[in-house]
Amino acid sequence: MEKEEKMCLNYIGSKFSLLNFIHFVFKKETKGDVETVGDLFAGTGIVGLSFKQMGFRVISNDIQYYSYVINKKFICTNKLLEFNGLINEIPGLIKFSGREKISFLLSWLNNPRSLEEGFIYQNYSPQGSKEKEFERMYFSDENAKLIDTIRLKIEEWYKKRKILEEEYFYLLGTLLEAADKIANTASVYGAFLKKIKSSAKKRLELNYNPIYVSNKENKVFNEDILDMLNKEKIDLLYLDPPYNARQYAPNYHILETIARYDSPKIFGKTGLRDYSKQKSNFCIKSKVKEEFKKVVKKTNAKYILLSYNNEGLMSINDVQQILSLRGRPKTFKLRYKRFKSDKTEKRNHKSDFTYEYLHFVKCEWNKEIPSGEEFPIIEITEDEIKR
Repeated sequence: MEKEEKMCLNYIGSKFSLLNFIHFVFKKETKGDVETVGDLFAGTGIVGLSFKQMGFRVISNDIQYYSYVINKKFICTNKLLEFNGLINEIPGLIKFSGREKISFLLSWLNNPRSLEEGFIYQNYSPQGSKEKEFERMYFSDENAKLIDTIRLKIEEWYKKRKILEEEYFYLLGTLLEAADKIANTASVYGAFLKKIKSSAKKRLELNYNPIYVSNKENKVFNEDILDMLNKEKIDLLYLDPPYNARQYAPNYHILETIARYDSPKIFGKTGLRDYSKQKSNFCIKSKVKEEFKKVVKKTNAKYILLSYNNEGLMSINDVQQILSLRGRPKTFKLRYKRFKSDKTEKRNHKSDFTYEYLHFVKCEWNKEIPSGEEFPIIEITEDEIKR
């Protein structure tokens, strides 16, 4: 049977290592009156999932469709999946139940009788793109064919109503994670490596992810945050927007294409898809403060908790002043090791460490505050968090 995997998408800005810090500030500053947490720049959903595991209702959102898929898998799958519509499709499936049933299904998908040469193979593998304007090496030839084959099979099952929506997103999210593991990149998809690295030579393999049972009506959206901010009642609004000018869409464009599998028009050496509708104003220095102000002013949440580090487009003072439109903010500061996308990364970082800031405000008003007021910055140590 397949081994169990935790959420494993390699993601810039993942808050996995900061979950204890986030939970520490949340417990310290809220008063037990939170039922629903909104994670509205969800990314891989690691923060939303952690609150789901703590028993809260979670509302998740991200403008990237691959993120929507991952969050549908982890946030909206609230009970064990049966895959009963595939019993006649997959010999032997009826013999299993629970985790073993899912593992058997994934093993069946891992070993197709024949391989398709679909969009991923034709555009993002060495042999498939060989005669085209740009030759690309995002995946080995075999892995690109496996991605196409499994993706087409999942879509076929869904269109023929052989799998339910929850089952569809579980399988599709699992494929995205598996593809990410064997991608021939230095973590992001803004470029591919010139030679197939060792991890990219491994054969793609779908692995079982645990299902986190919940009795809450968790929901996931795929919209601009301003369009859905108050669609659901949220008590704690957790925000983890982009920090710098690097847009997420081009960095994860192939995951977007695998998720949508819409055969988009692509261009350039890296085979980018059009992402004009997914650009974030949080990545534009001239627009970021006004965009953040809109979110802060519009939300009906009781509390706002914002992750934003010391190297972002907005300064600490910028963030505090904007949050003070809703109440008196507090800023919590934690020193942590810098994320590096690859061991061979050659970026000229000034330090191996950076600071993560969590900005908290209880929403008590909605008005302008005179500029110049100073708000506290509280440094938290790992030892305090562990107590």
